[in-house]
Amino acid sequence: MTTVRGTSVDIPTPDGTADAYLAHPDDNTPHPAVLFYMDAFGLRPQLKKMADRLAEAGYTVLVPNVFYRHGRTPVVETTDFIDVAARPDIFQKIGPIMQSLTPELAMRDADAYLRWLADCPQATDGPVGITGYCMGARLCLRTAGAYPERVAAAAGFHGGQLATDASDSPHLVADRITAEVYFGHADQDPSLPPEQIERLDKALTEAGVRHQTEVYAGAHHGYTQADTASYNAEAAERHWTALLSLLSRNL
Repeated sequence: MTTVRGTSVDIPTPDGTADAYLAHPDDNTPHPAVLFYMDAFGLRPQLKKMADRLAEAGYTVLVPNVFYRHGRTPVVETTDFIDVAARPDIFQKIGPIMQSLTPELAMRDADAYLRWLADCPQATDGPVGITGYCMGARLCLRTAGAYPERVAAAAGFHGGQLATDASDSPHLVADRITAEVYFGHADQDPSLPPEQIERLDKALTEAGVRHQTEVYAGAHHGYTQADTASYNAEAAERHWTALLSLLSRNL
C-alpha cells in the first residue's frame, strides 16, 4: 500500500493567501497533479481522506480552501457528522460566502492554484486533472473552460446549477474545453433537474468535448461525502471507479 504524506500549504493569490491541503505519495518522486475542489462545507477531515485516497492511487492532490477571503479553515464550523437538521444553520452562514465567490474571482484563483501545482516539486510537468464536488463541480467545469491548455481531465460529482438560464451559466464554457470530462449526477438532486442535465450534455456534445454523463440512481446531492446524511456508499464507490479511470486515461 502506498504511503501518503499530507501537509498544509499556503498558496499566494492576487487577493491574498489560500490555505490548502496537499497529499502525495511519500516516495520522493513527482506524480501527476490533481486539483480537488471542495464542496460548500469546506476543507475538513472528510475531504482530506478523499485526497489521501487519490494520492494512494499515485497522484499529487491539492485541495484549496476556496473561501480563503473569509478566513482560514474552518471558515464555517461544522459538526463531525452533518445531518439534515444541521444544514439550515450551516447554509445560513455559508450561503453569502458562496455568493461572494463570483466566477471571475474563482477563475483568478484557479490560475493561482494551477501555477502553484506547476511549480510544485511533488507534481510532474504537464496538464493536470480536476475533480469537484457539489459547488466544486461548477468550479471544475469553469476551470476546464478557462484553462484548456492546462487541464486534461475534469470530473464533477453531484454538482448543482451546472446549466442554468443565466448569462454566466457554467455550461457556456463548453466550447473552450479540450479535456475529457465526466459527470456523475445524483437523480435525487433538486439542484440539477433533468432539463439542466440535458442542456449540459447538449452543450458538451455540440462543442465536441469528449465526455460521459451518468445519473446515479437513488443518490442524493452530496452522495460522496461520508460525513453527511447524503452519503451513499455504493454511489461513492462508483464515483471512485469513474474518477480513477478518467485520470489514468489522461494523466
